Amino acid sequence: MTSPDLSAHLDRDVAQQELFDLLRIPSVSADPAYRADVRRAADWLQAKLSGLGFAARVDDTPGHPVVYAERQDAPGKPTVLIYGHYDVQPEAPLEEWVTPPFEPTVRDGRIYARGSTDDKGQAFAHVRGVELLLSRGALPVNVKFLLEGEEEVGSPSIVPYLQAHAEELKADVIVISDGSRFAQGVPTITYGLRGLSYVEILVQGANRDLHSGSYGGAAPNPINALCEIIAALKDDQGRVTIPGFYDGVEPLTAQEREMWASLPHDDAEFAASIGVSALPGEAGYSVLERIWGRPTLDVNGIWGGYQGEGSKTVIAAKAGAKVSMRLVPGQDPARITSLIQEYVPKIAPAGVTVEVRNHHGGQPMRFSTESPSIRAANRALRRVYGRDAVFARTGGSIPIVAAFAEILKTEVLFVDMGLNEDAPHSPNESFAVQDFENGILTSAYLLQELGRE
Repeated sequence: MTSPDLSAHLDRDVAQQELFDLLRIPSVSADPAYRADVRRAADWLQAKLSGLGFAARVDDTPGHPVVYAERQDAPGKPTVLIYGHYDVQPEAPLEEWVTPPFEPTVRDGRIYARGSTDDKGQAFAHVRGVELLLSRGALPVNVKFLLEGEEEVGSPSIVPYLQAHAEELKADVIVISDGSRFAQGVPTITYGLRGLSYVEILVQGANRDLHSGSYGGAAPNPINALCEIIAALKDDQGRVTIPGFYDGVEPLTAQEREMWASLPHDDAEFAASIGVSALPGEAGYSVLERIWGRPTLDVNGIWGGYQGEGSKTVIAAKAGAKVSMRLVPGQDPARITSLIQEYVPKIAPAGVTVEVRNHHGGQPMRFSTESPSIRAANRALRRVYGRDAVFARTGGSIPIVAAFAEILKTEVLFVDMGLNEDAPHSPNESFAVQDFENGILTSAYLLQELGRE
């Protein structure tokens, strides 16, 4: 029997204003200057959940705090652990924002603010989903919240936290909304995500910056050397050249390739949406296959030499680049990091020294698409969108997921609310008002359907 429609009881204005209050807190976990604001966001969430009758607290860690809350007043029913993160990416480059990143603004039906979709908007939709259910009576399941403040820096404190609180965090399913649906109006259940190896390549030349006239043509140039190294990391077919990089990679199944080929994707529209004329990548694979099911290597940042106004004719002493490698099932991030650390010095030009520093990583994951929780999620999404969900993987990484599987040994259910066009991590990040409201309804219906399973 289907429960009554909850949409008429959704307090949209209050939900949006509360989200705005949370978005105004600049909880940038990567920048020590924002440390107090990260704590302030945790305190805000703890107060909100306490007001909903949860036993809620803020737990300190060696880094940023964790918010934990629980309501276990549904005896005999499943326990659902909802995970999210309240920390956000740095706002830079600030000059590219149309409106201030920490002053939420609605334009053309979208909420513009840092963290609006990644992940404050999606995580808070679950809080409001619980509140919606409580406004109509008791919760249909036991609910726990785990909201962390370090996801955007690789969750360094979360594994010790899970180990210390494993008994308390026991649940029948873990629900995560921290990614993108396939397309507008298309409900999506994500059954896999890529892992990550993130490194920084540091190149050292002379013991100081050198006059390019006095030393050019004789002294090693770290920027030139770095460019040569980067160019040598991939071949002209889009494949990574690090020896052993593809060892163990699990191939895509025929069923997956057929399923993804049937999705309403258009390469030209995809290219136009990001303002490019071509979509380069590994030969032999479609765009969706390359994003969801194949490993990649990309330079995320590069520095070295003079970058101010005008000219300065120097050969820089140092240069560097930040490199991310997205990994797929069959690849281990520690092994991949070790491989690039061994390979880069071997291909470095003469005269420079090279160091490859490990920053952080995460395991790739893939889950079964057949379980009672998946069925419950599909029913919930059908109630919101009027159609069945599609199954997709995501190209992103959520380091905590592997820890959930290893430490808590609990099924993880991805029910994402955002879209790629929300521009997470980019200037002018946004979250459609309709998607926020649908997210609240999805969360409420999901808890109802999980209670039936």
